[in-house]
Amino acid sequence: MIQKNFYLHPEDDTDFIPIIPINENENENDKITEVPDNLPVLPLRNTVLFPGVVLPITVGRDKSIKAVNDSYKTNKLIGVLAQKDSSIEDPEVKDLCLIGTIARIVKLIKMPDGGTTIIIQGKKRFLLEEITTEDPYFKARVKLLDEDIIPTDEDFGAYVSNIKDVAGQIVSMSPNIPTEASIILKNIENPSFLINFVSSNLNSELAEKQRLLELEDVRERAEELMQILQKELQFAELKNKVTNKTRTELDKQQREYFLQQQLKSIKEELGGDLNDRELAEMKKKAEGKKWSQAAKNLFKSNIEKLERMHPSTPDYSVVYNHLDLMLDLPWEEYTKDSYDLKKAKQVLDNDHYGMTKIKERILEYLAVLKLKGDMKSPILCFIGPPGIGKTSLGRSIANAVERKYVRLSLGGLHDESELRGHRKTYIGAMPGRIIQSIRKIKSSNPVIILDEIDKVGSDHRGDPSSALLEILDPEQNHTFYDNYLELEYDLSKVLFIATANNINQIQPALRDRLEIIDLSGYAIEEKVQIAKVHLLPKQFEAHGLKSGSFKITDKVLEKIIESYTRESGVRELDRQIASIMRYQAKEMAVKGKVKGTLTILDIEKILGSTKYSNEIYKTVNLPGVAVGLAWTYVGGDILFIETLLSEGKPNLTLTGNLGNVMKESASTALSYLQANAKKFNIDPELFQKKMVHVHVPEGAVPKDGPSAGITMFTSLASAFSGRKVKPFLAMTGEITLRGQVLPVGGIKEKVLAAKRAGLKEIILCWQNEKDVNEIDGEFIKGVSFHYVKNMQQVLDLALA
Repeated sequence: MIQKNFYLHPEDDTDFIPIIPINENENENDKITEVPDNLPVLPLRNTVLFPGVVLPITVGRDKSIKAVNDSYKTNKLIGVLAQKDSSIEDPEVKDLCLIGTIARIVKLIKMPDGGTTIIIQGKKRFLLEEITTEDPYFKARVKLLDEDIIPTDEDFGAYVSNIKDVAGQIVSMSPNIPTEASIILKNIENPSFLINFVSSNLNSELAEKQRLLELEDVRERAEELMQILQKELQFAELKNKVTNKTRTELDKQQREYFLQQQLKSIKEELGGDLNDRELAEMKKKAEGKKWSQAAKNLFKSNIEKLERMHPSTPDYSVVYNHLDLMLDLPWEEYTKDSYDLKKAKQVLDNDHYGMTKIKERILEYLAVLKLKGDMKSPILCFIGPPGIGKTSLGRSIANAVERKYVRLSLGGLHDESELRGHRKTYIGAMPGRIIQSIRKIKSSNPVIILDEIDKVGSDHRGDPSSALLEILDPEQNHTFYDNYLELEYDLSKVLFIATANNINQIQPALRDRLEIIDLSGYAIEEKVQIAKVHLLPKQFEAHGLKSGSFKITDKVLEKIIESYTRESGVRELDRQIASIMRYQAKEMAVKGKVKGTLTILDIEKILGSTKYSNEIYKTVNLPGVAVGLAWTYVGGDILFIETLLSEGKPNLTLTGNLGNVMKESASTALSYLQANAKKFNIDPELFQKKMVHVHVPEGAVPKDGPSAGITMFTSLASAFSGRKVKPFLAMTGEITLRGQVLPVGGIKEKVLAAKRAGLKEIILCWQNEKDVNEIDGEFIKGVSFHYVKNMQQVLDLALA
């Protein structure tokens, strides 16, 4: 007999190996027509025996060994029944299936270890009718079941062909099954044997195999087998797909591993791994750092993590960059301050004209630092109009104390991560701008200018002004926490200087942490000196002209300032001087020489006709027109208030883009004037017959605040009384319903604006006299001040 091993699912551990006899059709002599009345029964735990299939069985139980030996000595027939539960060691009658297969013992082999192996071939199905004996082993009376009747129709033939094809596909997808198995399958001609053989080798539950054995109709058995094979095929395809994918990934990993090993060997031949050398340099660099214990621990854990990681992994660069930042930061590294107060004062004076209050504050700070040796830096905030040198003053302070200088522009900043940094888990994460700046300049005590702090934005992405609370608080910034660095950093030695135009736009909690120093605009005399000392030399150099190649006298500079600029600072003046320099440079290039001294006529030729004129104040000679003083973020300014009366129903109309406070001031002024009409020699009946219209020119510019109260009252009183307001007179102050005049702010800016405009007299509240006294007398020469307490005094001074 030629035998062949065949596995459909070789990965499963089984106690049997199905064998195909070369002669699948039984001989007439080999057929079983009768069986003994007491047929020995062999329970099988792991499989179901089908007719025609040959199985080797290892027999281990004592009862089974005795049954096999007795059968082999007689007719070699034995009944094979499957156990319902394979875990039962000593089965009873109720544990056995009722339908099984009569088998002939082909061979009995005694194993060296004392065990017994038999080779049996299924012959015919039977039905268990009765167990006649249970000891020493099961004996039963059985009934033979009818032979399979093979259908001859085409449908059944298609089933058989399909079973061969699907089983062949499963064999081809199983690499451990020999290829000869598919050939054997194709050569099985008996449909009944094919079905039994494939059913015996299914990798399915024992209950499914038993159900196939119990089916009487071979067609039904073929249909059931086909459904099971389809499931087996799907499982085999999925398994094959997973296996191939795993093999591909494993091959790739092995290839990369071998390449890395080769690369490592090459690097060792060339003098060592570059990454190892970098990590060694990092460790050496870290030895000299004055770190806290937390920083040391973090560095140690991260450097150990780098040593375990492959450089090609994404996290390697993240950890490497973080360590690089830690090493680049100047931990407790400070520049030495210069305590030479005379030299510091000289530096400040050379760079900026005036600004006495700020210069004194810086010198006081240096003096305390010199005496004490250590001091938390103050948080200064320069408030003033644009163009007066707030930002450049910060650089001068850094030069005076010999510290490094950093400028951070906060205008339009809307994301607090710009200051605190991003968490390093994000792609493209970076430290905040504070830490970046300190890393760049290599000093832990620089002068940092926080420019335009009043223009910090706030939206759904965060509130940077709240992040500044920690940065600018001397009690907190010694433990400033950057999200990227993940460590506390000491900012207490940093000299922060903030600049702003409008203090009202700074968050109150932040404003409370700042030491506010007000910077007012420049007087004409100051602008002349600034132009001579700073602007002219700068523009000479910028335009390629020799310094002093021509002269501009103080009188000409005053003309430029009065007629071509209207500002608190000197930026527009700088641009006008640049225009003059360009004209002179063209003259030098064309003619080879320039005029030695420029006159006012030359200026008008170069710059054109005057842009601003004081003549307008001479023509204001109509009743109802008064001149007020206003404060804006660009400095002081003057404004007209016009009142017009017309016949009609009593009504107050306000125009000129006025804010609510200013509108309320107008209503207050009209109410007070109406209530005291007789006192001011005004006919009370006029208020019942006249419509009142108050207008403030330059309607495109928003205006608000209480400081125009007395100006509006004066304008209304002039209109109702018919008396004109004195020329070249301006006023500012708040009014009450009792007729009192209250103080207002921005006095220096307003007074300088009046001086620039050529006004001669100014009416102020008596409580503002102290503000006027702080102004240098040289800057307000030619201006008379009148201090008042009530509106009666205002009208006595203002109306002609």
